[in-house]
Amino acid sequence: MKKQLSEMTLQELWELFPIFLVPHKKVWGDYYREAEAALKKILPTEIFRIEHIGSTAIGTIMAKDIVDILLEVKPNVSVSDVAEKAEQIGFIRMSQSPDRISLNFGYTPDGFAEKVFHLHLRRAGDNDELYFRDYLIDHPDVACAYESLKISLWKQFEHDRDGYTEAKSDFIRTQTTLARSFYRNRYSFDETN
Repeated sequence: MKKQLSEMTLQELWELFPIFLVPHKKVWGDYYREAEAALKKILPTEIFRIEHIGSTAIGTIMAKDIVDILLEVKPNVSVSDVAEKAEQIGFIRMSQSPDRISLNFGYTPDGFAEKVFHLHLRRAGDNDELYFRDYLIDHPDVACAYESLKISLWKQFEHDRDGYTEAKSDFIRTQTTLARSFYRNRYSFDETN
């Protein structure tokens, strides 16, 4: 009998779900829109903003075949309550802190499903990923440099998701800082609005 995901060690999970990169797929946008519609249906009043983020949202670079979604919750909405509703439609909680919860969909005891998602729940205004995404879309040279970095790290961290993420973090922080300056307050949040 196969182990359930909840019974696996981190090393077993990393072996089952390795880092891998594939050329951009137009279908990722369709997958995002399907997930967005499902989330809006179960969360009609809780969503402040929902966006396709990550490398699958950038049409010019290789990416893991995983669609990342940023969902910012409205003020006075519990991030934990939103996570519980997402779990009711099949998302699995990966990690959490008081104002951030990450969930996934499409991870099975046999490996990745056809459609795989990471859902990042945040408070409104906690959205650096939007600045980073837009900056890479508007600056193809930076997107190309990011893709090159990811390719250079791929095999080294194929079975170490945390290491892969950490190895990209300086680049992402630097570009996000530039993006926030470039776009000013494009995605700012003011509770008085």
